[in-house]
Amino acid sequence: MFDAFTKKRIEKILQSYIDKKIPKHLKNEIQIHYKFRGKTVTLSQEKPGYRGGRFEYPIAQFRYEEALWKVYWQDSRNKWHFVDDINPDQDFEKQLKEIDKNDIFWA
Repeated sequence: MFDAFTKKRIEKILQSYIDKKIPKHLKNEIQIHYKFRGKTVTLSQEKPGYRGGRFEYPIAQFRYEEALWKVYWQDSRNKWHFVDDINPDQDFEKQLKEIDKNDIFWA
C-alpha cells in the first residue's frame, strides 16, 4: 500500500493526464477513472454504451514492484499481462506517457 504522500502525488499526475487526454467537448461522454489496490493502479475508460447506459473497460494497469513501475494490459478473459515493450521504470509519469505511444491501450 502507498503512503499518503505517494498516493496524493500519483493522483495529481493522473488527474493532470486525464484533464489533457479528454477534449473539453467530450468530457460529458467519455470519462477516465483510476483505482488503487495495494501497490497497483488501474486506469479505465467509461463511454456511453451502444444500447444506452455506460460501458467501462480497463486501459492499463501499473504495478509498483521492486521499486519499479511495470505496465500491464488486459486480455478478453480479464487476465493481465506484462507489456514487454515498456521497460519497468521508477518514474510513474513516464510509464503513463508510454501507454499513449502503444496501440494496445487506446481503442
